[in-house]
Amino acid sequence: MVGQEDIRRHNLGTLLRHVHLDGPVSRATLGERMGLNRSTIGALTAELVAAGLVREETPAETGRAGRPSLLVRPEPSRAYVLAFDVAVDWLFAARIGLGGVVLDRRRAARPRAGPDLDRVVEVLARFGRQLREAAPPGSTCVGVGASYCGMIRPGDGMVRFGPDLGWVDQAFGAELGRRLGFGPPVSVGNEAHLGALAEQQRGAGVGFRNLVYLHGDVGVGGGIIVGGKLLDGEGGYGCELGHMVVNPYDGRPCGCGSRGCLEAEVGERALLDAAGRPAGLFGRAALRDVVADADGGDPVARQALRRVGDWLGIGVANLINLFNPGVVIFGGMLRDVYPGAAEPVRARIARNVLPVARERVRLRTSALGDDATLVGAAELGFARLLADPLGALARAAAPPVAGPRRGTG
Repeated sequence: MVGQEDIRRHNLGTLLRHVHLDGPVSRATLGERMGLNRSTIGALTAELVAAGLVREETPAETGRAGRPSLLVRPEPSRAYVLAFDVAVDWLFAARIGLGGVVLDRRRAARPRAGPDLDRVVEVLARFGRQLREAAPPGSTCVGVGASYCGMIRPGDGMVRFGPDLGWVDQAFGAELGRRLGFGPPVSVGNEAHLGALAEQQRGAGVGFRNLVYLHGDVGVGGGIIVGGKLLDGEGGYGCELGHMVVNPYDGRPCGCGSRGCLEAEVGERALLDAAGRPAGLFGRAALRDVVADADGGDPVARQALRRVGDWLGIGVANLINLFNPGVVIFGGMLRDVYPGAAEPVRARIARNVLPVARERVRLRTSALGDDATLVGAAELGFARLLADPLGALARAAAPPVAGPRRGTG
């Protein structure tokens, strides 16, 4: 049976979630959204203000008669999370405050040197400690979230498969939590899944309940949101859009062991090879050089973008026919590549997508840029706070419980 305390906890979390995701919201709007009267909203807000999670302010002149409704604004300096992002070439860490505000950040290069769990968690744990030490007095770390460029087992942060650097069944979440040595367990998600959620909540997908997010790194990952919810699959490994086969007959070999996958035809190596770049050249800077050369009129670079754009268009056309999204968002390195490849992508959509499915779809680049996956990881860290604001804050702020003392003999 649901008691009054459960209802209060739920309402506090719902109110805080609205403010966290939407920024300043008036009391009146919160009442309308939550179906609660003014006095109840006032009481809930007062509790969150007392906890330091939100603050209230008088809005600017509205031009309407009567007393204006107070605005409720998130207070990013009180509660924050540590967010980590493991990409193929870089390691990122940030302290992110309530409301999604990036307060502090760190980054380090990640060499392409095969399985590197020990080095990754060593660097990230050091960053995490630095970020906590730099946080102002009175602030509290309420969670830890991490993004990884591979297939993540839900619940324990195990990387089941990370093809680009050979990670197989690596206990990333548990090991990072052990090295950090404090607070809640580390919640881990797939980078493209988290990027999709971040873009829907704060970026180019705001207002869309159905979207496709394509994230390019060395390969291509994907996240699909249907009816406002992430499509994650039976085991949590859904939406591996980069391994949709688009060229089965003479396709390029893929790191997954197949041939002709979308990421094999549009990923980093495909573009650099098509542009005639040396085999030893790789990374985001090399891709941006191709894009810059194409913008400058280089015919080889232009043709390379057209070739990659055609294969990308085939993949996007299939996704639009399957899921009828309101928007397709290009993130990661695809954010750099898409503008130069937009023409063949749109041509494929016009040629291969059912007219009723393409008439309303929008194509956009990521509004959050390279922060999309980091912001998505932060939302994993905020989950406990948004479910039980006062309880989670109290537990996070409590001193650690000492273990049993050993006898001296």
